[in-house]
Amino acid sequence: MDLAAFERALADEEPPPGLGEALRALWYEANDAWETAHQCVQGQADADGAWVHAYLHRVEGDRSNARHWYRLAGREPSDSPLTDEWREIAAALLAKPGTPEP
Repeated sequence: MDLAAFERALADEEPPPGLGEALRALWYEANDAWETAHQCVQGQADADGAWVHAYLHRVEGDRSNARHWYRLAGREPSDSPLTDEWREIAAALLAKPGTPEP
């Protein structure tokens, strides 16, 4: 699945099947379900989960907590517009092997 297909899937009732928790979190956040998005990444203890977790706390406005998660992700805190960061994260995660086809 590429970024364009993922963005088209935002109009669906549910996230596409086979997505990892980090991508599911991005899908839910884009559909105004922040709490569900946060639950998706709560248990994902890897750099991808931490990156999305950082982004979610940025969306929430909690920059201090976001900085903590950026550190765990091994990334510098982002100052880009939220929509740009969402697309950057989604594109990076979708480019990883094992991402489902549309």
